[in-house]
Amino acid sequence: MELGNNTASSAKANDALEYVRREFAARILAEQATCEGMPTVWVDRQDIKALLRALRDDASPRFEMLFDVTAIDERLRVHREGQPDSAFTVVYHLMSFRGNCDFRIKVPLAENDIELPTVTDLWASASWYEREVWDMFGITFAGHPNLHRLVLPPTWEGHPLRKEHPARATEMEPYSLSDEDQDYEQEALKFKPEDWGMKRESENSEFMFLNLGPNHPSVHGAFRVALQLDGEVLVDAVPDIGYHHRGAEKMGERQTWHTFIPYTDRIDYLGGVMNNLPYVMAVEKMAGIKVPERVKVIRIMLCEMFRICSHLLFYGTFTQDVGQLSPIFYMFVERERIFNIIESICGARMHPGWFRIGGVAQDLPNGWEKLVQELLDFMPPRLDEYDSMVMNNGILKRRTQGIGAYDTEQAFNWGVTGAGLRATGLEWDFRKQRPYSGYDQMEFDVPIAVNGDCYDRCAVRAEEMRQSLRIIKQCLDNMPLGEYKSDHPLTTPPRKENTMQDIETLINHFLSVSWGPVIPENEVTMAVEATKGINSYYLISDGGTNSYRTRIRTPSFAHLQMIPEISRGFMVSDLIAIIASIDFVMADVDR
Repeated sequence: MELGNNTASSAKANDALEYVRREFAARILAEQATCEGMPTVWVDRQDIKALLRALRDDASPRFEMLFDVTAIDERLRVHREGQPDSAFTVVYHLMSFRGNCDFRIKVPLAENDIELPTVTDLWASASWYEREVWDMFGITFAGHPNLHRLVLPPTWEGHPLRKEHPARATEMEPYSLSDEDQDYEQEALKFKPEDWGMKRESENSEFMFLNLGPNHPSVHGAFRVALQLDGEVLVDAVPDIGYHHRGAEKMGERQTWHTFIPYTDRIDYLGGVMNNLPYVMAVEKMAGIKVPERVKVIRIMLCEMFRICSHLLFYGTFTQDVGQLSPIFYMFVERERIFNIIESICGARMHPGWFRIGGVAQDLPNGWEKLVQELLDFMPPRLDEYDSMVMNNGILKRRTQGIGAYDTEQAFNWGVTGAGLRATGLEWDFRKQRPYSGYDQMEFDVPIAVNGDCYDRCAVRAEEMRQSLRIIKQCLDNMPLGEYKSDHPLTTPPRKENTMQDIETLINHFLSVSWGPVIPENEVTMAVEATKGINSYYLISDGGTNSYRTRIRTPSFAHLQMIPEISRGFMVSDLIAIIASIDFVMADVDR
């Protein structure tokens, strides 16, 4: 969200800020400057809905999407100069696509009074975001239609992202489960349709309820959908997430700045180093680190390789889920060939954790050009063959065209980004509209479709792989000379070869590796066009060696919310195609 990269974006954001100052002057508690330049204002909770509605409907530009809602436990924070008193802060992040800018609103809450109104009547996507904030922090949203645990079990005690909650298992008593507790847990797992907002019968029929998952192969991970059926027709399909939750945000506040990098790999575990990028860019922004041009191009090249690998897995499993088995075997062969190239460069395949604050782990190895050229040679003909096998297959077309369709306004309402948004006809790609890490130097097209259905979502991703190959070729042909790491003192770890020169450098290296850098107190949001949509990190530094607040906004979390709306009235077999077309992994949802 580096608004300074785009003059037009900055101007539009300032227009929105001037509108808020004019219309809500008496109700603004404070304005806060953050290092990425996003307008940030504080308001009381009684004014939050009016401000959000005005920004959505009346401001110029209009902010169509509620991009994220999260919270901060402020009680242990030291550096809060210029901010209102607050024990807990709720943070709303709005995005304007037509204005290409963002807006952040904060609401302060006292420790003994942590309730504010729901905004589910403004954006449908607010439902899960508010439930997650309640789950993690215990903050209540009055008027929410279904405020209960989202990612934690219904019997969980406490709210894990509060600062008093333990961050390690060693800080807690060893886990035990008595017979009485086991009976209590089993009782809590019983399915009651009324708790899910479902009726047991209609005027002329009784409904059947069916569990799809959490161990069904077509749900792609530990994910459950509770189905309400009238015969074979879906009356409702309610997602149930949380089976994969590992507390990544809590770990981000426990680890030092650089030791959290490998954890980011495990968010969208199909995106590899692309998960590292928004995190390290956010830390670099707060630290004032400028990375060399060579680093930018290396990062782009590796990210696009992982984009192809992720899309190949989607492509193969999508066709498999709708009944076409052969393509997945071909596509996994090509995916393995690309992983071999990634391993030759990074030393690991799926989770290399290779990006660093200020650079990358090491320079490109000798002979890397030949490996990348092989990819550029063998991949295009294979993509053409896949189009013949899949996109031109009549049965697949009949199974996916017109199924699970939505338009651009629905996508905004539900927080849909990435290929799912572009399949509705909106040509919007973060790499184009908000260029980061040197993407403004790359020539590529943004594929779109117009129907917003399962077939179009697949078609967009298929073409995106060709555009990724275009970008990789430009990286190969125009790789800059220079260093693979910034010489900034907060870059971690420093170049190891320099530690042999003098004891001071050796000590600096030891401290930087073991403790990590001390990042100046600040806040920042940085985002990238990840494999499944826009992925962003909202980081707060309190002037220490680790993050005070780490918020990971993932695209898959928002996308799964939309399943009920786009599946009602279809059959179970259609739901399988809809789920496959979303392209998600549960680690990206649950974190």
